[in-house]
This record gives sequence, C-alpha cells and structure tokens, in this order.
Amino acid sequence: MEYKGKTAVITGASSGIGRDYAREFAKRGSNLVLVARREDLLKQAASELTKDFGVKVDTIALDLSTIDAGQKLMDALGKLGVETHILVNNAGFGTSGRLADERRERIQQEVVLNVATLVDLTAATLPSLLAKNSGAIVNIASTAAFQPVPGMAVYAATKAFVLSFTSAVWGETAGSKVRVLAVCPGATATEFFDVAGAKPFGGLAPVSAVIDATFKALDAKKSRPAVIVGRQNALMAGFSKRLPPKAVIKAAGSMFLPKV
Repeated sequence: MEYKGKTAVITGASSGIGRDYAREFAKRGSNLVLVARREDLLKQAASELTKDFGVKVDTIALDLSTIDAGQKLMDALGKLGVETHILVNNAGFGTSGRLADERRERIQQEVVLNVATLVDLTAATLPSLLAKNSGAIVNIASTAAFQPVPGMAVYAATKAFVLSFTSAVWGETAGSKVRVLAVCPGATATEFFDVAGAKPFGGLAPVSAVIDATFKALDAKKSRPAVIVGRQNALMAGFSKRLPPKAVIKAAGSMFLPKV
C-alpha cells in the first residue's frame, strides 16, 4: 500500500476508531477527508492533524443515516475536487434491547447507516480504484458478525451483512491491486456502548488494537478479505462456527439479552 500523498476518506471520524484511523493515515502522509455529524469535533481533529503532520485535511459534516447520504457525500467530495484513494467505512452504531421494545425509527437509521450507506459508498468508490488499479476500501464489521446476538439482533445482523458483502467484493477484485478489507473488532474502548445503551461483556480492547490489525493486513504482501482483531476474538469466532447454532444463540443471549 502507498499512503503518502494519497487521500483517505474516513466516515465516523469525529471520535473513537475513526479519529485514530485519521491519525494513522496522516502519520503515513495521507491527506484526509473526515466525515461525521459533529462539525465541531471534526474541525478540532482537522486542526490537530494538520498541525502535527502537515497534511491537507477537509471536513464534511453530514448525517450518514439517511437513505440519500451516500450521494450527498459523493456530491460534497466532488465540490471539494477530491480524488478518493482510500475509503474507510467506519461510521455505524448499535442498538440494544429486545426487538419488540426498540424504536422502529432508530433501528431503521441503524440499518441505513451500517448497511445501505456503506454499500452505496463502496459501489461509488470502487470503479475509480479499479481504474487506477490501486487503493483500498476498509469496511468496519464486528465480531458480532459471526453469530446472531439476541439483545442486539439488528446490530449483529448488519455486521454479518458487512462481513459477507465485503468478502464477496474482495472476491470480485482479487485479480487487481485494490485492497478490500473487512475489519472485525470485538468490544473496544469507544462511545459504542454508551450510544447502544448496553454494557460490555468483559474488558474493552484499546482502539490501537483495531488500527494495528488493519494496517498489518493492508501492508501484508497478500490481500485477505477480513481480519479479526485479537487472538481471543478469533478463537471465539472459530468456536461459533463449530458449535450447534442453538447453543451459540443461547450463549450470546445470556450476555446481551436484557433480563425480564
């Protein structure tokens, strides 16, 4: 992968994993376009990154949970005259609770952001990367992708989609030099659980673990469709494939399903 002088577009870049991705790309010499809802945090991050690394940083304040958000972002990038070399689809959120108790409007936004906007931006960006025969698309999935999760049913399903979709696109682009990668973190020290209204099961991994795993995969000689962050998470994902589905669902529910 080449980073210096390239432009990385990062969604969900105002905090957490997205902000640390921005810092690592800037450290490697990439110019940036940071996308999120919170304009004040975006501008703060842009100022810090420009000062620390001397790269060009543009910001786009945009709610990506609307069905037309992908096109709005592409239009905004066009107005900036930005040529995207790397796309990081990091924006996303989870909800928790029993589906019957969840707000339909909120879970619709969850599906649009985690799935529809990610697919649209991937489809919009991929042709130009293939034409250049370079660049990367990084889609953030989750270890929740490896099993249904009662108590976070919608979130886990969206991440299963992201993993499957990204792996398929990796297969479609395997003959090129374009990297397509799904990153599957476990519970990470971000705002995720506060937004979801859920309590993490076990400890929280540092954001740096996600960043390190991503760049190790991008910099590897051979491309791979997905990376699971953390050895223990990789082992658990493997067990989920081998155990009876009923047992896996029951175990996941015991961790995340609210008690009646």
